[in-house]
Amino acid sequence: MQARDRAILKDLERFRCLSRDDIIQLHFQSIKDGVNAANRVLRRLRDRGEVEVITNHTPYVYAVKPSPIKRDSQKIPHYLEIASVFHQMAQLKKPELFVPEPKYGKGMPEPDIFALWGKPMFIEVQRNQFTPSVWADKFARYRTLYHRGDIVKEPWQKSDKAVFPLLIILTDYRIPVTDGLPFSVFQFRNISDLFTRKAV
Repeated sequence: MQARDRAILKDLERFRCLSRDDIIQLHFQSIKDGVNAANRVLRRLRDRGEVEVITNHTPYVYAVKPSPIKRDSQKIPHYLEIASVFHQMAQLKKPELFVPEPKYGKGMPEPDIFALWGKPMFIEVQRNQFTPSVWADKFARYRTLYHRGDIVKEPWQKSDKAVFPLLIILTDYRIPVTDGLPFSVFQFRNISDLFTRKAV
């Protein structure tokens, strides 16, 4: 298997699924006819049984086989949004680390993204409106994670000073933030606004 094939499969596992255009951006940007090259490679991977194609999206969406998500999953647009955030960040400055949906255990927060992008940050990609009580529960989970102290053991931490990641919420709506949180919360409409510190 070619190195690029392995890299594509690794990214499909990392992001859960990617559109053909995402795969072009990640792996075929430097190729003159990236669209046709990507189509050939993806067809080969599909014929070999390495990937499956989800055809009810345009452009088509790809996942490793067996797929971790159902073809009609309501989370597919969410996963594609996470990939979009990565692309937006990489266009400005490639993140040193980008982990979709990191797991911290039962009762802990479930961020959409952990990124090391100059500073460590949890990113919540919030395009739908949640009630204040839902957000209060999310903030309580982040507070629990903060006080549990496991974050100081993460391999990305600097040896001289452990820090808790910033909590970045990408949203079109102003969200009420719980008072007295022991970590910083920022709200931006998109990554470009985050980069220029233009808050919601």
